[in-house]
Amino acid sequence: MNDRISTLQLFCRVARTGSFTAAGKEIGLSQPSVSRLISKLEADLGAVLFVRNTHAVRLTDAGKDYLANIDPILSALDEANHLARGNGKLQGRLRVGSATSFVIREIVPVLPGFLEQHPGLDVDLVLTDARQDLIDQDIDVALRFGPLRDSTLVARKLGETPRLIAASPAYLARAGTPKTPADLARHDVVMGPSGRSAEGWAFKKGGKEISVRVQSQLAVTVNEVATTAALAGLGIISTAIIGCKAELESGQLVQLLPDWKMGSIEMHAVLAGSGQAKPSARAFTDYLVQQFRGL
Repeated sequence: MNDRISTLQLFCRVARTGSFTAAGKEIGLSQPSVSRLISKLEADLGAVLFVRNTHAVRLTDAGKDYLANIDPILSALDEANHLARGNGKLQGRLRVGSATSFVIREIVPVLPGFLEQHPGLDVDLVLTDARQDLIDQDIDVALRFGPLRDSTLVARKLGETPRLIAASPAYLARAGTPKTPADLARHDVVMGPSGRSAEGWAFKKGGKEISVRVQSQLAVTVNEVATTAALAGLGIISTAIIGCKAELESGQLVQLLPDWKMGSIEMHAVLAGSGQAKPSARAFTDYLVQQFRGL
């Protein structure tokens, strides 16, 4: 029984990593051993789960269906083992997906308290500013900003963070300080993921609303890099306040058009359906809700 469960867990690792070698390294098995175990699983099932080539392996349609069915079973087993121990101790590995800047600025500083409470738990921080797929990327908790689209997932709100625009004093000394939203059309802009919008940058003041289309000479795919570029005087950024709070407080960046509001961004911790979420994922989410209470 344990061998079968281990094989299923290995199957999930191969599906996530897209590699027999990488999956084997996680548990101390060689690539040939992983390949042999997966081939035996396929023979037992009478189905091909992976398409192999020289560079990677990928799931077949049958493999995708099998993964979708196996995931909740393994999660339920983790839950049962946790309850059976009855000591409240969390073990295993927790994978948390989030935007790079949010992890650097907000998650890492509060992480020691969580790990002190659960010394038997290992945490992987999976960093990308792109939206992560919990199943495909083996994410237990995804920290997301903005509107939620996945109706099958369970979400806990962590708080809200206002949007703003900012630039360095050096840039403003060179290019001037915009007085109205319309002035932004004549300024250099550093476009990060947080600032992209097909409708442009939207502002409100009293009952007036205005949307300004801006042109970026520099575009980046990571918000933390956009903040760094603004510090270097490369242009104006649009971001959530948590992405540049320290720089605003130190004077390295200056908030622009403070009388014009850009709205707020909701922050959520997103988990797989409640029956599939790991105990550690729920515990981490509860911890973050407490840490960010009041945002």
